[in-house]
Amino acid sequence: MLLKGLWVLGRAVRDEPHMFAISVAGSVVFSLLTIATAFVSGWVVGEIALPAIDDRHVTFGTLLLGGVAILAVSIGKIIGIFGRRLGAGAMQFRLQARYRQAVTRRYLRLPLEWHQRHATGTLLSNANADVESAWYPIAPFPMAVGTVVMLVAAIVSLFATDWALALVGVAIFPTLLGVNVAYSRRMAPRVARSQQLRAEVSAVAHESFDGALVVKTMGREAAETERFAARTIELRDATIQVGRVRAVFDPVLDALPSIGTLAVLVVGGLRFRQGAVEVAEVVSVAFLFTVLAFPVRAIGWVLAELPRSVVGWERIRHVLDAEGDMAYGETTLPEVHKPAALRFDDVHFAYTDADGERGGDVLTGVTFEVPAGRTVALVGSTGSGKSTVAGLAARLVDPHAGVVRLDGVDARDLTQEALVGTVALVAQVPFVFDDTVRGNVTLDRRTGAGHPVDDEAAWSALRLAQADGFVGQLGEGLDTKVGERGTSLSGGQRQRLTIARALAGAPRLLVLDDATSAVDPRVEAAILAALRRDDDRQASILVVAYRRATIALADEVVYLERGRVAARGTHADLLATVPGYADLVTAYEKAEAEKEREHLFDDEESVTA
Repeated sequence: MLLKGLWVLGRAVRDEPHMFAISVAGSVVFSLLTIATAFVSGWVVGEIALPAIDDRHVTFGTLLLGGVAILAVSIGKIIGIFGRRLGAGAMQFRLQARYRQAVTRRYLRLPLEWHQRHATGTLLSNANADVESAWYPIAPFPMAVGTVVMLVAAIVSLFATDWALALVGVAIFPTLLGVNVAYSRRMAPRVARSQQLRAEVSAVAHESFDGALVVKTMGREAAETERFAARTIELRDATIQVGRVRAVFDPVLDALPSIGTLAVLVVGGLRFRQGAVEVAEVVSVAFLFTVLAFPVRAIGWVLAELPRSVVGWERIRHVLDAEGDMAYGETTLPEVHKPAALRFDDVHFAYTDADGERGGDVLTGVTFEVPAGRTVALVGSTGSGKSTVAGLAARLVDPHAGVVRLDGVDARDLTQEALVGTVALVAQVPFVFDDTVRGNVTLDRRTGAGHPVDDEAAWSALRLAQADGFVGQLGEGLDTKVGERGTSLSGGQRQRLTIARALAGAPRLLVLDDATSAVDPRVEAAILAALRRDDDRQASILVVAYRRATIALADEVVYLERGRVAARGTHADLLATVPGYADLVTAYEKAEAEKEREHLFDDEESVTA
């Protein structure tokens, strides 16, 4: 653990060499002047105080000289402290900022499949608590480096003063380091456990807060409180274990310099009687041990925090070294103003578990196409693979076998810009940022053709998504704040807002993954009809659908069963020739009728904010 911790500190020095140099320079100045303080104090006692006591007289010049000497050393120490703290603080905070950004950038590059294998709370802990833990020892580290310089200079000074006094220092200083090493070894497993539990507590808390609606409607407050309490009690006990180890070692580390001071006084007194040393030298050495007590603790602080630093660093590296990046190609699609054609060629796909092991195929040999400018409805029962097909179409994941093509080009060969400018996905669960309506629709981006998404484009997209009505009735229109996850909007309004967001980028292929489930059927039909007749956008549409009216608008229907394409054709043909399809659509119709009777859909112009 000690070697790993030193490696982490070395990494910090390589990342921030200039701040480290400033802080160490300040620490070395402080350390050397601390030793100088001891000898200046001894000189003042031996050359000014004792003669003044003997003569019962002291001149102003002598007092002034002693005062100037002490003041000069003190000012130098203040400058050293300023440089050390400024450099160490800047170094620590810059490292934290750098690695928080690095972890976040890595999150954004990793595929969705990787994120699905990790709890959100753990990921938040990686970017926050783990980064702080990794660089926590940086604050005392420059002081510890300066203290090492101080110890070397102190031992040299002791030998130059008297060999017997030097032996006391030689005995005390290695003892201090030995106790610190033992302390670090005892702390390592306890700190690792504590850090892991911090991540688990964060994960449970995030899940409970994120699922607050379910918790409250299901009356699970007590159960969630108990679940959270169990983790926090474990964290409490683990933290107490860390505190117990510190409670044992801290007094020992504090006592050793004091023991050294007593030993110096005893040995120094004997040596003074032998005539080997002067009173000033004994005072200097005793004072040296006294002033060394605090700086030597800096070494203890660094060694004490190394286990936590190593654990935090390893958890950060788990993210930074994660494999599975979604590599992009170099191919672009030139015809940005025309609808894109989508084709699945014998596509197979399986999800992986938390250990990275691949499960059974979710899709098997899926082959179908969405011709340019056409609308294709994807229909199937729950678990048939519809959302997986939607994710593959937008290249959130890649197939394990087969090819997904856009305009005849393997999607894996496209540049990221070409892919994002061509395909837009509206997911089942609408996500709305804590921002204005404008911010949610435009996302400060450009269209696939390179044009900025301005207010005109935003209103055009809102009209196509049948959202302009309720947005126009909001207090500040496009400038209306919608709250975290769009809490001031109804479910259907959030869905229409996310559809407008997708349309604002002028995609050539629009993938709707059950994106209108909370919208009134009449509004949904109006949205799809507007998309089909929109001449400016010219987008092909792949829609995961279950309503008969929506399915009937499609040029072709692809019917999935257990991850396979069971049938393809028009809605009327499948209804007449495929019993499974007919049964499913009929069941959907009954469910829709029940929803309408219970008024579960949003009214077309309902406003909640």
